[in-house]
Amino acid sequence: MDESVEVYLGDSAQIPCQYSFTDANNEPSFVMIQWFVRRNRNSSRMRIFYGDGSQQIVDNNTDYTGRIQVTSDQQGTQLTIQKVQLSDEREFFCQVNGLAAGTAEGKTHLRVFAPPQAPVIEGVSTGISVTNEIPSKVASCEVQNGFPKPNITWYRNGMPLISTPGYVNVLILVTREPSAFFSVQSTLEYKVTKEDKDAYFSCEVSFYVPGAVRTVESNTINITVHYPTTMVELWKESPQGLVKEGDTVELRCQGDGNPPSPFIFSREQELDLESSSDVLVLSPVSRKDSGIYQCRPLDIDTHMDVKGEMQLTVHYLDPAVVVPKDSEVMLKGEDLTATCNALSSLKTSTVWYKDRKQVGKGHTLHLQDATYETKGEYICEVTVPSLPALHTSGSVHIIVQGAPQLVGADQEVQLEEATGRMVNLSCEAEGYPLPTISWNIVGSQDWHEVVSKANEHIIHSVVSVKVTSDISAQCNASSDMGTEVKTFSIKAIPRVTTTAPFSPAEGSGVIIVVIILCLLLLAILGSVLYFLHKKGKIPCGRSGKQEITKEKTTKDDIVVEMKTNTKNEEAVLLKAVNGDKKGPNDQ
Repeated sequence: MDESVEVYLGDSAQIPCQYSFTDANNEPSFVMIQWFVRRNRNSSRMRIFYGDGSQQIVDNNTDYTGRIQVTSDQQGTQLTIQKVQLSDEREFFCQVNGLAAGTAEGKTHLRVFAPPQAPVIEGVSTGISVTNEIPSKVASCEVQNGFPKPNITWYRNGMPLISTPGYVNVLILVTREPSAFFSVQSTLEYKVTKEDKDAYFSCEVSFYVPGAVRTVESNTINITVHYPTTMVELWKESPQGLVKEGDTVELRCQGDGNPPSPFIFSREQELDLESSSDVLVLSPVSRKDSGIYQCRPLDIDTHMDVKGEMQLTVHYLDPAVVVPKDSEVMLKGEDLTATCNALSSLKTSTVWYKDRKQVGKGHTLHLQDATYETKGEYICEVTVPSLPALHTSGSVHIIVQGAPQLVGADQEVQLEEATGRMVNLSCEAEGYPLPTISWNIVGSQDWHEVVSKANEHIIHSVVSVKVTSDISAQCNASSDMGTEVKTFSIKAIPRVTTTAPFSPAEGSGVIIVVIILCLLLLAILGSVLYFLHKKGKIPCGRSGKQEITKEKTTKDDIVVEMKTNTKNEEAVLLKAVNGDKKGPNDQ
């Protein structure tokens, strides 16, 4: 027989040996068993066990003394090895002697397995250039303490790499440790391309175990690939939008090479502008900085002419130029055209203001039929709608020249004032050149000027005059351009100290009130006389005739009747209608 037994390091191994010996009567015959071991085919055998029907002996001074045990029966024998070691991977022989039945021998190969540690992968720390003509070391993979010898396979993005001359080389270094374990180190050499900058590499170890083959994969790594710049982009980093004079401009250059290359900047005839790596700073910019800018990489691995390019335009707005300049003198009634222009790289908008109010729009301002209200400062503001930060302004001062002009509608003023009172007379005039004001007052010697003030165009004077009689006053506003006169006529009214005369309307009201009061008194007196008469307090007189007539009346009526005879005697009849009342003679 020729068999094999597989076992893990440290486990127990059972090596069987089957036989069957009988004599002529088909009875089991006596058996003698011996176990031998041989390290390899070229070495000699060494006995480790002997046994027969009467005794079992484990040979001394062998590698198995104290570690083996043999069990036997009529069917065969079994050798058990405790705590299998790597050195136990040998050939074991069992030899059986059946005496008269003859001899037999069996061979078993004991195979010992020890799984290795997990593989450890390590990529190169430096970058690998695609311009290298031969494959470059990419990574190494090491696996330790395996038995039998493990194998290593390389993968790129999950696909196995096969050794290919000029592209893929795999170097293997196998080490047999003093402990009899195997350690394997594999080095991958690979000709990288630009696409490998995103590739992932890994290694896989495969090893035998009893009855199978197992694999363990390492971690994945990414390598740094160096490749030259093939495309460059140049753009304006800041400011955003349009660029104006005075701005700080940053131009940035970027290429697709790895590692990023420094750049050299140029503008038309200026070949080497001072820059910092990939940024060119221009501060402050002016219109002279406009032009086409370029940047080129300083790759040492290529001689390609790769560049980035852009157009930089610096916008500007010159100071406003106003015509006429500074100030302009106009005669009253004249026309004037003023212009305001500012040179700009963009379309502008112009608005005219006077006293903060808009008076015109556009580069031209037309002033027609000038009056003193036309005078003043006119400001033109020039802006750039597409770039509001650009703006400028200019101004012109308009002076209107003419004869004095009195302020106010009335040039003749008539007043009335009581004698002895003070009157203030005001006179205001405007004109250019500034007029002077003088007063001519007839009818009063008692007057003086209380206000006298002037500005560039207007003069104002106020005099205080005491009214003693009718007064005639003149305000004379005069200049080299002419004279204007304002006249005041004051009529003096004597003061009145008596009471005011009686008013006919007021007298009529008083008379009416008096009549009403008299009527009320008369009614009250009549009622009193009637009451006394009824009580007998007042007898009828003999010298006169008195008639009292009675007539039926309605309730609440009071009738007063008076009769006079020839002797002018009076009779009075009073009748109350709160029930008929009889006179004292009828009772």
